[in-house]
Amino acid sequence: MIEVKNLKKKYGSFEAVKGVDFEIGKGEIVGLLGPNGAGKTTIMKMLTGYMFPTSGTAVLNDLDVVEHPLEVKTAIGYLPENTPLYNDLSVYDYLSFIAEAHGLDKKKKEERLAAVTKECGLEKVLFRPISEISKGYKQRVGLAQALIHDPAILILDEPTSGLDPNQIIEIRDLIKRLGREKTVILSTHILQEVEAICGRVLILNEGFIVAKGTAAEIAKELRGQDVLIVTLKGADPNALSADLGACAVIDRVMSAETQGGDRVILRASVKPGATGADEAVFDWAVGTGNKVLSIAPQRLSLEEIFTKLTREGTSNDQ
Repeated sequence: MIEVKNLKKKYGSFEAVKGVDFEIGKGEIVGLLGPNGAGKTTIMKMLTGYMFPTSGTAVLNDLDVVEHPLEVKTAIGYLPENTPLYNDLSVYDYLSFIAEAHGLDKKKKEERLAAVTKECGLEKVLFRPISEISKGYKQRVGLAQALIHDPAILILDEPTSGLDPNQIIEIRDLIKRLGREKTVILSTHILQEVEAICGRVLILNEGFIVAKGTAAEIAKELRGQDVLIVTLKGADPNALSADLGACAVIDRVMSAETQGGDRVILRASVKPGATGADEAVFDWAVGTGNKVLSIAPQRLSLEEIFTKLTREGTSNDQ
C-alpha cells in the first residue's frame, strides 16, 4: 500500500530527508519515531503530496505521488500535527464541507457522516461550533475529517499531541481499530505511543532511517546475539557459571551474581544460529541437578533502543 524508495528532500542546501526506503502493507500500523527535527513531518508531507520530494519515489495505493497527486489524495486520509479546523463552523457543517470537497454525493455523505460521528465519538458535540469544543474533541474532529471519504491509507502526524491521558487512550484505541482494515502510518516522539499502537517502527535520526522492524527485532540487531537471563537456585555462582558455559547452545556466560542469598542470576549469550535455547538450558539444568527458577530473554526497552540510535550514533541502514 505504501512503497518508498530513496526518498530525499532538500531545503536549499539543507537536506532534511537523506534517502529513506520502506514499505507498509494493508492492515499494518507503523510508527515513524524520532526526535524533533529528524524528518518525520517532512516525510509525511511528501507522502500526502503536500510537497514533492527532491528525488526518489513514493507510491501509495499503486499511485506515484508526483505523477498522480490528486488520485493519491483521494486514497489517503491525513491528520496534520496542528489540526486545521474552521472554528466558526459547527462540527457537522465542517465534516459536511470536507465530504463534499471529496466529491461524496448526498446519500454517501450522510452515510459517512453518521459512520465517523459514531466511530470518533462526536455525537455530543456534532452541532456545536468547533470554537467551543475541547482540544480532545477537536482532535477527534481532525480524525473524522481524515476518515470521512473512507480512505485506504491513514497518515497521522502526532495524533495524540496535547491530549490528556483519557483522551490519549481513546484515540489510541480508535487508531488500533482502524488499523485492522486500513494502512496506517503515524509519526510520534512518544515511545509509549509506538508500544501501544504500532506493529512495526521506523526510527529516524537526522534524516536517515537508522532502524526498522519490531522493537524485538531492532533490539536483537543492536545486541548482535540473543541473551538469556537464567535464574538458578544455588550457592556458588562461579560453579554454576562454568556449568552453564558447557551447555551446547551457550556461547559464553557474560555475568553471574548472587541475589537474595541462594539465587544466582546468569546472563548468557546464545550461540549464533542456535534454536530452542531456553528449552536446551532447562534440559541442561535438569540433567545436572540444578534448580531453575526462571529463564527469560534479555530485552532492550524501546527507550534504550531509541537512546542508542539517536544519541549514541549508530550507522544508518540505507
